[in-house]
Amino acid sequence: MKTDITDVLSMENMIAERQVETDLTSFRSKLGEFSIIRKAPFTLHLENQENKRVLIFGETDVTVAVPCDRCLEEVPVDIRLVIDWTYPLADAESVEDEDAADTSYVAGTTLDIDRLIYDEILVNWPMKVLCREGCKGICRKCGANLNQKACSCDRTEPDPRMAAIQDIFNQFKEV
Repeated sequence: MKTDITDVLSMENMIAERQVETDLTSFRSKLGEFSIIRKAPFTLHLENQENKRVLIFGETDVTVAVPCDRCLEEVPVDIRLVIDWTYPLADAESVEDEDAADTSYVAGTTLDIDRLIYDEILVNWPMKVLCREGCKGICRKCGANLNQKACSCDRTEPDPRMAAIQDIFNQFKEV
C-alpha cells in the first residue's frame, strides 16, 4: 500500500495520522516464502519538524506462518512491529540524524507502507522457531515426525573415535 503524504511534506510543523494497512500477503527472504496469516490496520503518525525532517512512527502486529526448526510443522509467529523512521527533507541544509540516510520508503510524495513493513519484519524475524519447547523433531533416517509417532529406526550413533575399530569388526563379520 502506498499513501500520499503531500500535505505533511508541504506544511511546516504539520502533524497527521493515517489509517494504513499493508497489502503484503507473504514475506519472502533468503530463508523462503512465509504466509502472513494475520495483519491489522494501524495508525501511522507523521510529523513535519520545521521542514527539516518528517518523523514517521506507528505500531502494529502481524502473524506469520513459519515452519518449526525441528519438525517443520507450521507455527503461527506473532511479530510486534514498531516503526520509528526519520525522512530528511530536501530543503534541509544538513542531515543530522544518521538513521535518516535511507530514503527508499518515499518516492516523491508517496510513502511505501509495504516496504516499511517488510523491512520491520526482516529486522524482527525470530532466530529460532519451535512448535513447542519439547519438540522432538524428525527422524534422520526415515523422516517421521517424532512428535506424532515413534519410528523403529535405530537411532544409536556410534562414537566417531571408534569408527576404525568398527570397520575392523565389519571385515570379520560373518555374512
